[in-house]
Amino acid sequence: QVCRGLRTPQLPVWLCSVAGRHGVLFGTNSLLLSDWKMERVFHLYFYNGQRGQTETAHLTIDTHSHHWEEDGCEDPRSPGKRRPSVEMVIRTKWAGATVSWNGTDPFF
Repeated sequence: QVCRGLRTPQLPVWLCSVAGRHGVLFGTNSLLLSDWKMERVFHLYFYNGQRGQTETAHLTIDTHSHHWEEDGCEDPRSPGKRRPSVEMVIRTKWAGATVSWNGTDPFF
């Protein structure tokens, strides 16, 4: 039997399979699980354990950003406009959110 603590996490944790690789996307704010108002701007961390990733990526998620704030000069089909797979995974839960990698080079 699975104990209650394993069925109901105290912190937000998602196991991800991105491009055939597994990783963990997690937050350190427990209020993100119970208070929808905390979903405005918050921090998540991503770790995949691959050799290329030497430290956990710190991501800032803004769910109330606007599409017109993005650079409109670039063609959405151009390689420079493509989004990393991790961002696309995040957008399956928070559609339209912007993701800041806080100085880490985006990967995946």
